[in-house]
Amino acid sequence: MTRFGFLRYWLALSLVALVGCKGEKSGTVTSEQKGEGVVALNGAGATFPYPLYSKWMSEYNKQHPNIRINYQSIGSGGGIRQIVAQTVDFGATDAPMKDDEAKDAPGRILHVPTTIGAVVISYNLPEVTAALKLTPEALAGIFMGEIKKWNDPKLAEANPGAGLPNKPISVVYRTDGSGTTAVFTDYLAKVAPQFKDKVGVGKSVKWPVGLGAKGNEGVTGQVKTTPGTIGYMEIAYALQNKMPVSTIKNRAGNFVEPKIESITAAAQGVTMPATLYTSIADPEGAEAYPIAAYTYILVYEDAKDATKGEALAKFLWWAAHDGQKFAADLHYAPLPVKVVAKIEERLKGLRSGEKKFLSGA
Repeated sequence: MTRFGFLRYWLALSLVALVGCKGEKSGTVTSEQKGEGVVALNGAGATFPYPLYSKWMSEYNKQHPNIRINYQSIGSGGGIRQIVAQTVDFGATDAPMKDDEAKDAPGRILHVPTTIGAVVISYNLPEVTAALKLTPEALAGIFMGEIKKWNDPKLAEANPGAGLPNKPISVVYRTDGSGTTAVFTDYLAKVAPQFKDKVGVGKSVKWPVGLGAKGNEGVTGQVKTTPGTIGYMEIAYALQNKMPVSTIKNRAGNFVEPKIESITAAAQGVTMPATLYTSIADPEGAEAYPIAAYTYILVYEDAKDATKGEALAKFLWWAAHDGQKFAADLHYAPLPVKVVAKIEERLKGLRSGEKKFLSGA
C-alpha cells in the first residue's frame, strides 16, 4: 500500500471511531429520536383552557423531552366521551361530569382542577368605543331573544351616552358540547330563573335566537368579523384577538371587568368540596367577576397503563405547582393555595393496581 493509500485508510478508520464515540456520548438523543423511551400521552376536551394547556405541554416537554403530550380542543362534551371510551389518556372539561356520563366508564374517573378562567361577553359594535356595561337582566334578555336592538332601553340605561345604534343584535353561540356553554348557562340560570325554564343549563342547549359556531375559536371568529354580533367565549380568545369585552354587574351591584384579580376574587369566597369540583358563578364579593369557573382534567384513578399513568400523574403535579406561573400571562387565575393542597392529596392517590405513582411526593 502506498503512503497516500495508507493515509486515506487511517483517516477513514479515525472518522468511524469519532462517529462511534459521538454516538455513545449522545445515546439519549439518538434513542429518543428513534422513539425509544418516549411516553406519548393523548388528551382531548375543553377549548376553554386550551391556550394554557398548550403552553404547559410545550414547557413540560422542554424539561422532560421523553414526555410528549398531545391535546385536541374538541369541547368538554367530546372530552368526557373520549375519556369514558378510553380513546384518550385524559379528558378535559369545564362542566363536571354527571353520574349518567360516568356510568359507562370502566373505572372511577377523578376531577383535577387545573386553573380558573372567565367567560366573557364580546361584541362587534364599531360605533361604541367605551366598554359596554351589561346587567344580568339585559344579558339574559339578549340570549333569550327578548332584547332585539342595541339601543333597547335596558341596555341604554346602563350605558348613557354610549351612542348605542338602532340596529338588530345578532347572537353567536356554541354548537358543540361545550363547558363554556355550561358555565355561561349556569350563570344565567342563577341570575334569571326564567332563563333556566326557557333555555336550560348544560353543555348543549337549544338557543332561541342566533347563529351557531364550533368551539371558542369559532365564536371568536364569528363575532370578530361580523358587525352587530355578540357572543360568549373564554377570556384569552377575546383578548388575544384584541376584541372588546363587557363589564358585568355582579351580585354586589358593581360593574366588574374580567381580569386576574376579579377572577381570583370569584373563587375566594367558595369552598372547594371533596369532589374537587364546584360552581363559582354569581359569587359573593364586591370585586368578584360573576362568570368565572374552574376547569378540570379527567383521569382514571386506577390507570390501565402504569407507564402512562405515572407520566400523567407527574405532569399534573407539575401543572398544579410550577405550571401555575404561566397562568396570569394567558389571562387565567392561579389556583388558590388551599385548593392546591387538596389536589396534592388527590394526585397521591393515582395508581395502577397497588402501585401509587406519587407516594413519595
